[in-house]
Amino acid sequence: MNKPDSAALRASRLKLLLIMLVFGAPIFGAGILTAVGWQPSGKANGLPITPQRNFASEQLQVTLADGKTWPWRASEPQMTLVALAGPDCATQCLDTLTKMAAARITLNRNATHLRLLFVGVPPANAAASGMTNYWQLGDDSTGALAAFRPTGPDSVSALLVESDGTALSLYPAGFDPSGLRKDLQKVIR
Repeated sequence: MNKPDSAALRASRLKLLLIMLVFGAPIFGAGILTAVGWQPSGKANGLPITPQRNFASEQLQVTLADGKTWPWRASEPQMTLVALAGPDCATQCLDTLTKMAAARITLNRNATHLRLLFVGVPPANAAASGMTNYWQLGDDSTGALAAFRPTGPDSVSALLVESDGTALSLYPAGFDPSGLRKDLQKVIR
């Protein structure tokens, strides 16, 4: 019976240790970063909603134009982009709403994964401008979304809501619609 060469045995063990180190180092590093409280920060354009709210469990009611209540929990995985108009939604407000609807269109085949809900008094020319082709119109008669609604005239803010009803991000009045589009492309796949 041949005895293994001790140099070859040491080399094999060293290779095994190096392989273990290659796979174990990232796990060990992640454990250390988590222990010290570091969290990666993504560059999102919206503001996180804190404390987090779930509109479905709060039973927040938005009444649609046809009298039905908006279903916060989607029957299939769909996020909801809620547009909240300030007083006197007119030209600038409508322009922002058009860019928000265009952001949905840029999702291409994933556009069906995003629902558009407009809450408030729509602009006077909403039907003529084609807004009703893209947006479901609703009313928040209880004022439960008032904290997110802009106060400036002819302005609009937006909320991005997960398919289970959890509000994820707020885009306050004056937000950049192209930043919203980038965020949507990251989260909707």
